[in-house]
Amino acid sequence: MTLKIHPAVNDLKSDYDKGKMSRREFIRFATLLGLSATAAGQMAGFAFPTTASAGAIKRGGKIRIAAPVHKVTHPAQFSWICPSNQLRQVAEYMSYTDENNITHPYLLESWQPSADLKTWTLNVRKGIKFNNGDDFTADDVIFTFKQWLDKNVGSSMLGMLEGYLDANGIEKVSDSKVVLHLKTAEIGVPEHLFHYPALVLNHKTFEGDFIKAPHGTGPYLLKEFVEGERCVLVRRNDYRIKGADGKSLPYLDTVEFVDMGTETAPMIAAMQSGEIDMIDQGDMSGPEVYQALKGNPKVQIYPVATNQTRVLRMRADMKPWSDNRVRQALKLCQNREKILALAYFGEGMIGQDVHVSPKHPEYCPIETPKYDPEKAKKLLAEAGYPNGVDVNVAVGSGWKEIVRYAEILKEDALPAGFRINIQTMPNSQYWEKWTEVDLGITTWAHRPLGTMVLNLGYTSDSKGAPAPWNESKWVDKEFSELITKANGTLDVEERRKIFCQLEKIQQERGSAAIAFWINVWTIASKRVQGIVSHPSLYLKLEDFWVNA
Repeated sequence: MTLKIHPAVNDLKSDYDKGKMSRREFIRFATLLGLSATAAGQMAGFAFPTTASAGAIKRGGKIRIAAPVHKVTHPAQFSWICPSNQLRQVAEYMSYTDENNITHPYLLESWQPSADLKTWTLNVRKGIKFNNGDDFTADDVIFTFKQWLDKNVGSSMLGMLEGYLDANGIEKVSDSKVVLHLKTAEIGVPEHLFHYPALVLNHKTFEGDFIKAPHGTGPYLLKEFVEGERCVLVRRNDYRIKGADGKSLPYLDTVEFVDMGTETAPMIAAMQSGEIDMIDQGDMSGPEVYQALKGNPKVQIYPVATNQTRVLRMRADMKPWSDNRVRQALKLCQNREKILALAYFGEGMIGQDVHVSPKHPEYCPIETPKYDPEKAKKLLAEAGYPNGVDVNVAVGSGWKEIVRYAEILKEDALPAGFRINIQTMPNSQYWEKWTEVDLGITTWAHRPLGTMVLNLGYTSDSKGAPAPWNESKWVDKEFSELITKANGTLDVEERRKIFCQLEKIQQERGSAAIAFWINVWTIASKRVQGIVSHPSLYLKLEDFWVNA
């Protein structure tokens, strides 16, 4: 299929040649505009590395991965990465954003945006079958989109898409072509299609519970799923993608996810004894595992820097956090260097209370607020709390760095007048109420574009109500308008100018305190091969194989 090159690709190439953007940024944006990663790499003078040689790969075998096995019904409702890592092996995504933040077509063969970024043509890959024998067609794509946009489903995809797309804007052209007619320009559509709840569903069999009808297009079949115990996958023999040896992937026969709870000590011991081959750290604390296993000769560690963070967020619609002076006061009580050093072994970057990482392409450098309990105390007095204020902070006990973050904050906020009571609970209990507590610390996963995070966490729906993942219920009209503008701005320098405004607003009157960004590690037994560490800790298990 021959596609026209989007006119903006030449502008991107000109900016790249002039040194205005990095090679990675050029390839990222060129692929979003419909150019293949190979073609974009060639334009930038870059060749993608080849995969492992066929002779090195061994087929068969089984691996065991420690991971919580949560109750699962509708994949679009995922709030956790671990269940997505289990079921992404059975169902798949329309696109795939790799470890370099470059987005590739997956269930889609290609996409083509209009010059104004308001019309997107999605070309559905032909010849794909679900594991029950049904053909994968445009009907499945449209059904999945409509599930995301259905308010009754309650998916975080709604918060990301609703600002630019509604169900009436989805047009079926043929069994292999869908056209999206957007309400506003949006550059991030392909990357949004790889948001971890965005698994594509079989429109003929899905009735709200994927476990009851686990019909996906992926490389594995779901053999067994027992909440709180295990998830067992077995290889699918007719998967469409071939491995380096010319045979259908996956290489492994069986993958078993074993629920060992949320405490890392038993998992570390199981890794050391060889009882398990890997720990899925997508939803759990990583530093303890890293510290315990980094010197083990039987373990391989794959590090990667990320845009992951832990967000201290305040419900802007509940007292005392409805007063911005109180929110600002708490932010000033963060001793950031101390928090990063003691909570996460210094393995990350300092944050500035803006949910945009220095590694996001649009990031605008902004001053880091200083620890200032005296100023915080004055702000509290101005807000009507001259004698200080008692507050509760909810945290999941399985995230050791979050508990430590809360403990440090409790100590350092006391001189300002904040008397903080730490309410620890199992991670699963925290996720049941994460959008409801007035003050909490929430894990936020890596996302390649700053706009993706801001759209998910700090916007409202068409009626002005906070989006599903807007956990702080903070809605700011100027901020929302600027996000919409940024969504449709391709030029990175112009986009960064908008982000300078967005970051300033969020720092000065927002509801989130962000003290640090974290590094992460994929950690596995050396018998497991083919691992590429993804910044979101996503697992692409069809590429894994084992030495006996």
